[in-house]
Amino acid sequence: MQAIAPFSVIVAEEILTHHGEIMGMFLKETIPSGLSVEETIRRIRSQDGLVNIPHPFEIIRGSSLNGRITEEIAGQIDVMEVFNARSPSSASSVKARAFTEKHGIAQGAGSDAHTLHEIGSVYIEMPEFNGKDEFLQALAQGKIYGHRSSPAVRMYSTWAKLKNQFLNRR
Repeated sequence: MQAIAPFSVIVAEEILTHHGEIMGMFLKETIPSGLSVEETIRRIRSQDGLVNIPHPFEIIRGSSLNGRITEEIAGQIDVMEVFNARSPSSASSVKARAFTEKHGIAQGAGSDAHTLHEIGSVYIEMPEFNGKDEFLQALAQGKIYGHRSSPAVRMYSTWAKLKNQFLNRR
């Protein structure tokens, strides 16, 4: 995709650790789920990648990184999502913004799209960049746009999971 796209493509992956998800950005290889937070960060860094925390401080989402752990690794976080379209409330966004400002962490955002119509519900307008260092500089100049997804999108995801489980049992 990087070779053919007329725009910058960042290879990234959400990795489920024992304490929640961490996103590695600018990766060259897959990182397996189920590792410790420390090992996951070590593997992201070994690929010269960036550590991004998706949907932080969410109480409802079981895959959010534990708040205590987030505080412990603050100095190792490059980017933190301060707006996620699937977050049911703005409280986690407010907390994430305060956390990034306190720790000097770049602010990111995401659609967290699980269906086609969710793609682009949140985006960041930012200058063009080449590589991770320019990405961080451009992100600092970026402006976040978007809106929260309807709570109904969760029904689509649940339906898709149930459908896949049923089809895999056959």
